[in-house]
Amino acid sequence: MAIRQLSETLINQIAAGEVIERPASAAKELIENALDAGATRIEIATSGGGKALLRVSDNGSGMDAADLELAVRRHCTSKISETLEDIRTLGFRGEALPSIGSVARLSIASRRRDSAGGHEIAVAGGKIAHLRPAAANPGTIVEVRDLFFATPARLKFLKTEKAEAGAITEIVKRMAIAFPAVRFVLSGSDRTTLEFPATGDDHLARMAQVLGKEFRDNAIALDAVREEIALTGFAGVPTFNRGNSAHQYAFVNGRPVQDKLILSAIRGAYAETIPSGRYPVAVLAIRLDPALVDVNVHPAKSDVRFRDPGLVRGLIVGAIREALARDGSRAATTGASDMLRSFRAGFQPNGQRPQAQWSAETSPSRPYQPTTGFGERPQASFDGLSMPTARAEPQFSPQPASAEPTARYPLGAARAQIHANYIVAQTEDGLVIVDQHAAHERLVFEAMRKALHSKRLASQVLLIPEIVDIPEEDCDRLMQHAAVLSELGLAIERFGPGAIAVRETPAMLGEVDAHGLIRQLADEIAEWDTASGLSAKLEYVAATMACHGSVRSGRRLRPEEMNALLREMEVTPGSGQCNHGRPTYIELKLSDIERLFGRS
Repeated sequence: MAIRQLSETLINQIAAGEVIERPASAAKELIENALDAGATRIEIATSGGGKALLRVSDNGSGMDAADLELAVRRHCTSKISETLEDIRTLGFRGEALPSIGSVARLSIASRRRDSAGGHEIAVAGGKIAHLRPAAANPGTIVEVRDLFFATPARLKFLKTEKAEAGAITEIVKRMAIAFPAVRFVLSGSDRTTLEFPATGDDHLARMAQVLGKEFRDNAIALDAVREEIALTGFAGVPTFNRGNSAHQYAFVNGRPVQDKLILSAIRGAYAETIPSGRYPVAVLAIRLDPALVDVNVHPAKSDVRFRDPGLVRGLIVGAIREALARDGSRAATTGASDMLRSFRAGFQPNGQRPQAQWSAETSPSRPYQPTTGFGERPQASFDGLSMPTARAEPQFSPQPASAEPTARYPLGAARAQIHANYIVAQTEDGLVIVDQHAAHERLVFEAMRKALHSKRLASQVLLIPEIVDIPEEDCDRLMQHAAVLSELGLAIERFGPGAIAVRETPAMLGEVDAHGLIRQLADEIAEWDTASGLSAKLEYVAATMACHGSVRSGRRLRPEEMNALLREMEVTPGSGQCNHGRPTYIELKLSDIERLFGRS
C-alpha cells in the first residue's frame, strides 16, 4: 500500500482527539487562553453538558484581525518563541482552537481595548470562513457549538449531559482555586448558576468558596522551601476527610495538574491518620524554576515531570507532616455538627427517644480483637523499647492531689467517665468528649514510632540467604537504597547481574516472604523512586501492637489518670485521631450546647 500525505483537516481531527477528549477539555483550553490574556472576569455558559453549546467570555487583552486569522491555525501562539524550557503561561502549544474548530462549529469574536471595533472569525469542521467586522466589547468571546459533529465516533463515547456538565464544573473549580483574583461565573440551561467572586490575594477565602466554609476552620497552612522548590497551600486536619480524592487540588507554577507523584505524596503524608477508604482534603501550590519541570508531557497538559521527583515528594510529605505535628491534633469542627445532628435525629416528634442497647462488645468503635497473638520473634524486636502499658501516667511531675485541675488547658479538666470508655472534660468555653482507648492507642503508637526511627531496627539473620531473581535494572535501583533498607533491618547484597541476596530481614515482621518483599520494593522504587513500603509495614505492626497495649474500653480510670491522658494528648502529634483514623475526641462549644436547648 502506497504512503500518502494526509489532508490538513484529517490531521487536525487526529490531533483534536488528543487535545479535546470531552467538553470539559475544550472548556479547560478556552479558560486557560482567557487567563493568559490577563482576564479578571470569565463567564462560562453551557447547554447540553457542553455538547450543544460552550461559550467562554472574558475581559482580557483581546485580539486584532491579524491575530484572529492566525489563532485558528495550528501551532500559532503568542506564548513561546524558540524554547520549551521557560514556559510561564498555561497554554503554549497553539493547538486548542484549531483542534476545536476541526471537530465543532467554532466562532471567535474579539476586540482590543485600544481598537475602535472588533472582528469575528468562524471555523466549522476544519473549514475557516472569511474574517469579518463585528460589534464586540473589549476582550474575547469564544463559542463552540455541536462539539464532535464532524467526528461522530467520538460523540458516541461521551457520557450523559449531567456527567459532562459536572466535569466542566470541576474544571472551573480548579481554575478558580488557582486564580483567586479572577471572578468566575458558570451558567447555562443545564445547570444552576455558580459564581465565584474575586477574593484578591486571600487564597483561603477562595478555597472556602469552592470547598465549603468548613475547610477554612479545618485547614492548616503550609509554607515550606527545599532547595529551589517552594510549597504553599493548605492541608485539612486528618479528621476532616472525604470519601474520594476529588477534594485534593495540586498546582505547579499556577497550572492545575493531576499528577500521580503529588497524589501519592499526599497519601503518604497522611499515613496512619486517615481511615481506610477515606481521603484528606488538601490544596497544594508548588513553585519552581520552569526549567526544572516538563509540562509538555501530554497535549492536555495535566501531567508534569519533575527533574528531581524525589525532592518534590520529600518536600510535600515533610511539609504536611510538620504541619500536622504542629497543628493537626485538633478535632475537625464538623464533629460537633455531626453530634448535634445525631442528637436531633435521636428524638422522635413526640419527644420520645428510641431505646437502644449499647455494649463495648458490639460497638463499631470497639478495639481490634485479633484471632492469633504475636509470636516471640516479632515481639523480640521491642526488647530495647519501653513496652506499652495500660497505665496513663503523666510524663511530667504530677500536680498535688489537692490541686484542682484547671479548665484552661486546650482539652480541659476531666470531670467524669461515661460507660467506662468516654472521658468528659470541661474547657473554658465548652466540653470535650474523649475516647480513652483511641486516644491512648495513639499515644502508645507515637512513642513506638519515635523509638523505631531513633535507631537501626533489630533484624534476624537468615541461616541460608534467600536469592531473589529480578531484572538487572531493578537490582540497580534496590542497591541504591541498600543503606536505607539496612536501617530498617533488611540487609541485601548483589548476587550477580540479575539477582539479590537477602541476608537479614526485620525481626519485627516475623516470618517474611523475602521474594515477595523484594519484588514489591523493586516495583515501588521503579514507580516512585522511594522504598517507603517496608517502613510502612513496620509501622503497621507497631500500630497493631499499640492497639493491644493501650487503655481498654471498659476500664475505669481515676481522675488523675484521666487528666494525665488529656495532658499527654495535648503534647503528642496526631493525637486528634487514632491509628485507624477515627477521631479521638469531639469538642462542643457552649454555643453548640445552647442550640440543643433552644437558647440561641
